[in-house]
Amino acid sequence: MKFTPSWLREHLQTDASTPRIVEAMTMAGLEVEHVDDPAAKLAAFSVAKIVSAVQHPNADRLQVCQVDTVDGRKEIVCGAPNARAGLTTIYAPIGAYVPGSGVTLEARPVRGVVSNGMLCSARELEVSEESDGILELSGDLAVGARAAEALGREAVIDFEVTPNRPDWLGVAGIARDLGAAGVGKLKDLSVAPVTGAFANPVEIRLDGSDACPVFAGRLIRGVKNGPSPAWLQDRLTSIGLRPINALVDVTNFISYDRARPLHVYDAAKLAGGFIEARLGRDGETLEGLDGKTYQVTAEMSVIADASGAIGLGGVMGGASTGCSEATTEVFVESAWFDPIRTAQTGRVTGITSDAQYRFARGVDPEFVVPGLELATALILQICGGEASHVSVAGRAPAPPAPITFDRSYVRRLSGLEVGPQRIDAILRDLGFTVEASQVTPPSWRRDVDGKADLVEEVARIEGFDALPTEPLPPMATAVGGVLTQRQRRIRTARRALAATGYAETITWSFTAQAKAALFGGGQPELVVTNPVASDLDAMRPSILPNLIEALGRNARRGFADAALFEIGPVYRGDQPADQATMITAAFAPRPQRRWDGRDLDPVFELKADLMSLLDELGAPTASLQIAQSGLADWWHPGCAAVLRLGKQVVAEFGELHPRVLKALDVEGPVYGFEIAVEAIPEPKRKATKTKPALKLSALMPLRRDFAFVVDEAVAAGELARAVQGADKALIAEARVFDVYQGPGVAEGSKSVAVEVTVQPQEKTLAEAEIEALSARIVAAAGKATGAKLRA
Repeated sequence: MKFTPSWLREHLQTDASTPRIVEAMTMAGLEVEHVDDPAAKLAAFSVAKIVSAVQHPNADRLQVCQVDTVDGRKEIVCGAPNARAGLTTIYAPIGAYVPGSGVTLEARPVRGVVSNGMLCSARELEVSEESDGILELSGDLAVGARAAEALGREAVIDFEVTPNRPDWLGVAGIARDLGAAGVGKLKDLSVAPVTGAFANPVEIRLDGSDACPVFAGRLIRGVKNGPSPAWLQDRLTSIGLRPINALVDVTNFISYDRARPLHVYDAAKLAGGFIEARLGRDGETLEGLDGKTYQVTAEMSVIADASGAIGLGGVMGGASTGCSEATTEVFVESAWFDPIRTAQTGRVTGITSDAQYRFARGVDPEFVVPGLELATALILQICGGEASHVSVAGRAPAPPAPITFDRSYVRRLSGLEVGPQRIDAILRDLGFTVEASQVTPPSWRRDVDGKADLVEEVARIEGFDALPTEPLPPMATAVGGVLTQRQRRIRTARRALAATGYAETITWSFTAQAKAALFGGGQPELVVTNPVASDLDAMRPSILPNLIEALGRNARRGFADAALFEIGPVYRGDQPADQATMITAAFAPRPQRRWDGRDLDPVFELKADLMSLLDELGAPTASLQIAQSGLADWWHPGCAAVLRLGKQVVAEFGELHPRVLKALDVEGPVYGFEIAVEAIPEPKRKATKTKPALKLSALMPLRRDFAFVVDEAVAAGELARAVQGADKALIAEARVFDVYQGPGVAEGSKSVAVEVTVQPQEKTLAEAEIEALSARIVAAAGKATGAKLRA
């Protein structure tokens, strides 16, 4: 919403400067986004008067002017055809930056004559597109007067309107709040009715739906449409609106001045002698004033005559009844349209007009007839003519209900010390009716429905900077900390993955149904009824599709070797138990080419990251079983696995299936893992004991290699665990370093080589003891996996 200080002063008696107005707006809760102040941009420019102008001695089209300026008399070379003695114009001194030409003036000769400044055109000052000559101003202006004041240029204040304050979409509403805040005195905003001279010949009809509860209108005949007067055009252009013609400009002006959208119809183009507000009919179309054709649905509010729809109620009028300079009879509409239906119509059609923006937020229903009277007065003033009586169909929505309000609640809720009389004065200045303990909100403040809202009104007008600043009382720290085990694990996971080199992402909890189906989702109960976007219409069953697509976007922008993670919810059903918190990571390895041919397997790199993270989270990694059975079908068979604790799946990891990557339009390979936070068991509570001192053996460890032949279905990790369990006191580590299938190994079997690290504790082991340990290792491997020592 934009306005100028002079426009504000039409409703507020004040001498406040622009900075004071902006400060008061901020303190009253109106968030100022930008102030475009021409006075700052034109600060170096001032009014000057040409004393004489003679032909340049070395150029036919240049003149050498003697000019009286704020800096005294200056000799300035000028090429404008209208430069002449006695002309009052705008002067730019040496060193000034000229915005329209983008140059900074310097004292330099022009065909042998030094020009000590510049006389400016409208385009060079960016006040209009006119560039045929220098500006011609009134001779009454004093030399040295500021250019911004002489040109009538003033600041434009742009601020953000919150959805609950549609009254701020009119300058009068802003003036009311600033008046209550003490910036000035609010002028009388009442509207005098215009006496009708004849009965309204246009019948107004309503269909009885909630689309348009009240509709008022009147006919004005004998109008002469044409360009608006200068004051009206200046008001509109100051805030970036383009003047069209007097009838349309009046409605645009009242929309911004009083937050009351209106519409005018060429009465000669209305068919059937009536105008009706009704719901749309399937199959109807409307050619809008913007030249586009829109499909009408039964959920839309339309304005119609005997020919069909001639406008979308509260959104846009139709081209068939638009006003032109040939219009002599005009029907003026002032109605109140349902905000929700208007917002939905704008969303479906893609129209965000000034009217739709206001009606969707809820304009003042009690200003329907006064708004019509104000428009009538302006049209008669500008275009002439004769007005009919006002016709009203329907009834405005009920006004807000009174609120029982104890003034002491202001102190209890805000901490502000405000007296009862001051509280009542603030509320009355804002338009509230105050009678004893009952406070009734005005018709334009339907967002106020409780005593807490009244406290907020008092607090913002009294000034948020007056709120007391008192620290909250200290609270005792909960024993064992305030975070739950789950919260601690999520925090730990974030730090651990970031330290490993993964970048955290935050993506939507929604995805497209087709993508959800790739990961076991997309069930009807998980489809969103009113999605934020057409491609986010299902709750996500996994975070992986979002990460995969993010990897693809990074790769297309030149960041191919990305590693990402996210911690958040996934949805496998519509019951609370079907929601889980997952720690999900993915990366797309694109290693640089190497001359030595080194090739690291990304699956084992990913597995190392996963196991390290599970260790950090306190998972019993030594008890986890790795298996390839029961894998979801979005994993690549043979290149992925699950980690189980009994029957509970704790994590899945590996390479994503090429079919999934193709469906997501991402070049593979991509690797990832998912950890179910809730599946990690809580650590067992143990009696607190002093941590034992670290015991390091002084004896040299020894290593023995064993090659076992096992069935090819046996996991190498399962064999390593069996070997390490042969003697937990002596065996420090059992590590698989080779897997072989081929000549010398029977078909259906494989050879797994395990390096065993033995760490003596009390004495160096004798040969017999080492052989006995070896025998126990072979026996343990055979018992657990059926392994046999390879000959």
